[in-house]
Amino acid sequence: MKNSAIRLAVVCSFVSWLMFASATESHAQSETERPPNVVLIVADDLGYRELGCFGQQKIRTPRLDALARQGARLTQHYSGNAVCAPSRCVLMTGKHPGNAAIRDNRATPPEGQWPLAGDAITLTGLMQDHGYTTGVFGKWGLGGPESSGEPMKQGVDRFYGYYCQSHAHSYYPDYLWSDARRVALANRPAIPGHAPLREGDDPSDPRSYDRFKGQDYAPDRINAAALEFIREHHERPFFLYYPSVIPHVALHVPDEDLKPYHDLGWQDPPFTRESGRGYTPHFTPRAAYAAMISRLDRYVGNVLALLDELELSDNTLVIFTSDNGTTHLQEEVDYEFFNSVGELRGLKGSLYEGGVRVPTIVRWPGQVTAGTTIDYVSGFEDWLPTILDVTGGREAIPTDVDGLSLVSVLQGERQASRTFLYREFPGYGGQQSIRVGDWKAIRQNMNRGNLEIELYDLATDIGEQHDVADQHPDIVERMASLMSQHRVASETFPLIPIDAPPKSRNR
Repeated sequence: MKNSAIRLAVVCSFVSWLMFASATESHAQSETERPPNVVLIVADDLGYRELGCFGQQKIRTPRLDALARQGARLTQHYSGNAVCAPSRCVLMTGKHPGNAAIRDNRATPPEGQWPLAGDAITLTGLMQDHGYTTGVFGKWGLGGPESSGEPMKQGVDRFYGYYCQSHAHSYYPDYLWSDARRVALANRPAIPGHAPLREGDDPSDPRSYDRFKGQDYAPDRINAAALEFIREHHERPFFLYYPSVIPHVALHVPDEDLKPYHDLGWQDPPFTRESGRGYTPHFTPRAAYAAMISRLDRYVGNVLALLDELELSDNTLVIFTSDNGTTHLQEEVDYEFFNSVGELRGLKGSLYEGGVRVPTIVRWPGQVTAGTTIDYVSGFEDWLPTILDVTGGREAIPTDVDGLSLVSVLQGERQASRTFLYREFPGYGGQQSIRVGDWKAIRQNMNRGNLEIELYDLATDIGEQHDVADQHPDIVERMASLMSQHRVASETFPLIPIDAPPKSRNR
């Protein structure tokens, strides 16, 4: 009887050990096979040459430069469009501007932009369905409060920041949105994004600009919320979308960030807004703009440092890019002084290269070779299928997206060149472009009835200075056909004169 009891105890002990060993092995295996986290950071109006790793000489971006050394620079990557809202729509839906629902900025007072539809299929929604916790921190711009497009209705588990891009023109607002709730900031009153000096203010006196300084810097709050999200959800896969408001004007930045640039002794004449154009005045606008980009660099560094601290870096895909090129308001942002777009032509609002070719960095340890350059032609529509592919959700990629998975490209494998990259933008006079290989066709001032195509060979003329349309009529004809073929008309955002204005259709 005693021996039987001993044998039973031994058997039970062995079974318990097997169960423990099996559980331990299963846990270790699940840790190893856990799908990667994804961090997608999108700057606002950051030019192609405004990071050190993309050739910037005056603005300091050490953390982003280090990120580029740890990963790859994408040198022919295109934003979704030439301004904020339509670019973000391409990013979230994987559809190029000829098929996207939102193709231009359009306000929906009192707050917000034209919303995504309630049944829109978005990257955040797909990632949520795929088992990821989703967080968005910064500027949304795809639907205001209580609209179908507000983030909490588009697959976002946690939101903190600005719903509306006009609201985001101020870095010292009196509130931000936390999920679907307004939360107060300690700026009483809020600092406006657009305002002139007062009558009688001396533009040569730095004290005249003090009223454009606040107490509670919204980007600090947003960065802190993003870090909190990572800490709270680091034990399961998460998707962090961080659409920063920096360096979009107004020129609002804490004074302590200005000193390193003041010390350089730049000739930095005040921006006074005397022409009536632009945002809020600043006594040293060059220093302010550089300081804002350096502060963005610090925020990115905070995210990367936390990933290191939590031992998540090796299993996290990090993407950094910009929603379009540098602002065109030279009185406010001296893009010539900073050489913001380098040799490229065009700025924000333009479908020339400087308006849509954006600095892009990807770090994916063990998959992307550190310190490499990728010159594959890619665009914002590619991130939806790429991210789903990376995270094991290839079967969830919608069949009607226009983007391509870049996984093979990122891993250094050969991938067939895309057949075309299409862009259209009804704003700024009406524009349309398509790139096929190194050929780029572009139309400008379409709203005035102009349908003439300019043609550039980007292999030899990256600055788009030599229109060779007359020399290649066959290519021009082919490009015109492709422009027509790869788009659907939009009643909400018509491209005139190709699409009839709404009033004409309603007669």
